[in-house]
Amino acid sequence: MNGLRKFIDNIKPQFEKGGRFSYLQSTFDAFETFLFVPNHTTRLGSHIRDYIDMKRTMSFVVIALIPTLLFGMWNVGYQHFLSMGESVTLWENFWFGFVKVLPIVVVSYGVGLGIEFIFAQIRGHEVNEGFLVSGMLIPLVLPPDVPLWMVAVATAFAVIIGKEVFGGTGMNILNPALTARAFLFFAYPQDMSGDKVWIAEHGDAMSGATPLGNLLTHQPLTTSASDMFWGFIPGSIGETSTFLILLGALFLIVTGVGSWRIIVSVFAGGFGLAAFFWAIAPYVAPDNAYMALQPWYHLIMGGFAFGAVYMATDPVTAAQTNRGKWIYGVLIGVMAVLIRVLNPAYPEGMMLAILLLNVFAPLIDHYVVEGNIKKRLKRIPVKA
Repeated sequence: MNGLRKFIDNIKPQFEKGGRFSYLQSTFDAFETFLFVPNHTTRLGSHIRDYIDMKRTMSFVVIALIPTLLFGMWNVGYQHFLSMGESVTLWENFWFGFVKVLPIVVVSYGVGLGIEFIFAQIRGHEVNEGFLVSGMLIPLVLPPDVPLWMVAVATAFAVIIGKEVFGGTGMNILNPALTARAFLFFAYPQDMSGDKVWIAEHGDAMSGATPLGNLLTHQPLTTSASDMFWGFIPGSIGETSTFLILLGALFLIVTGVGSWRIIVSVFAGGFGLAAFFWAIAPYVAPDNAYMALQPWYHLIMGGFAFGAVYMATDPVTAAQTNRGKWIYGVLIGVMAVLIRVLNPAYPEGMMLAILLLNVFAPLIDHYVVEGNIKKRLKRIPVKA
């Protein structure tokens, strides 16, 4: 590492003001700070100093996502060969999924980072680090057979319209990865919904429906809770294994990167409303399969767990106050189950629930802060 540090120090003057490549200073700074912790310190005012900068924070999230990515690659191959009625080795399953998923990841990072670098160069700013996570999240919330050109268009839309128009990382009001998924869902629904998109090159004998899809068509739920928890089901690339998602949640909580309040409250809100629906289903809607579903199934089906851990906790678009995080999380869980149960045309409600609460997060924080101010004012004796 000392040799690499020395090499970077030698070429650095060429990219600084007055150097031959000064117009590429933002690009050089992005690579340098990715490899080494920046040595910049604040000189004025009081600040909280920490050895973890934004790049390291984003890197922790990417590390937490790697198990779901690797398992998603294996599961893509497993579902494919299962649909074909073939039994192959673990490596053959993984290799098939690797070939399918890797191009999606490459396109996501290539397009997204390319746009980030262009905007940084035009503005003369440092390259924002936020896309390190968004570039990984976008492929994980997509089906394995999504066309690459759609990935490119959705990524460009998410970065430009969802983030850069608001000022870049830290200024956006919506989660960029979910913005990309929502764009694809509404612009190209035939490639983002139905039974044919969740298993790559599936056989004709296999329906390809997810557990949520089976309930939508009033078919019996044949997938066991165990398979749904471990992830041996069709679905988006990184959303199937609740076990690995929870493992990533534990890593984020221990490292202090993810908010445990939001994660716990999302699960609590979803479970609470699901339990209420389950209790009243025999009396008000016995034919509604989603309402009659046992409450814990809602937490391990679809993208509920993935959204709770990796999407709802986005520090930019989530609530910032501690009490606001509880309210924000509970409302996401409640809205996700509400959409899933009461909207038969859209059984997966997590995406819309998070995007909706992204919009209301500042309002939640506002009323929490105002409430705290009023409580403190009541403690102060007012002289007549």
